[in-house]
Amino acid sequence: MKNNNNINSRKQACKESDAIKEILAYQQECWNNGDIDGFMKGYWNSKELIFTSLRHKPAYGWKNTLEQYKQSYPTRSSMGTLTFEILDLQLISNTNATLKGKWNLTRKKDQTNGLFWLDFNKFGENWLIIKDSTISFEINTPK
Repeated sequence: MKNNNNINSRKQACKESDAIKEILAYQQECWNNGDIDGFMKGYWNSKELIFTSLRHKPAYGWKNTLEQYKQSYPTRSSMGTLTFEILDLQLISNTNATLKGKWNLTRKKDQTNGLFWLDFNKFGENWLIIKDSTISFEINTPK
C-alpha cells in the first residue's frame, strides 16, 4: 500500500509542478504579446502581494505592481521579448512552492537578464505568485 501512496504523491507533485510551470509559460506568452494585464494574472490579486527588485522601491499589492510594470515598460518595443528558464522548483507543501529562475529580455537596442525568486501559494485549484524578488544584470551588445 505504501508504494501506491508514494506513486500517487509523486504524480500529484508532478501535476502541481506542471501547473506552476504553465503559469510562467502563460506569463511569457502574454509579455511577448505586449499584454501586461494578462502577464499579471500569474500574480495574487491582493494588497499583500510583494514585488522587489534592485532597480525600484518594493511594490506592495497587485495594483502597485501592475502600475510599476506599466511605468517601466510603457510601449510594446520597451517590453521586448522575454524568456524564462526555471533553475529550481520546490513544492514545500500542498499549497506552497518556491521557484528560482533566470530571465532574459531582448530588445532592438539592448538585452538585459537576471534572476528571480518566486513564492507561490495555491488558492483553490490555482497557483499564484505571492512574492517576486528579481535582480537584473545589464549585457552590453555591440551597436
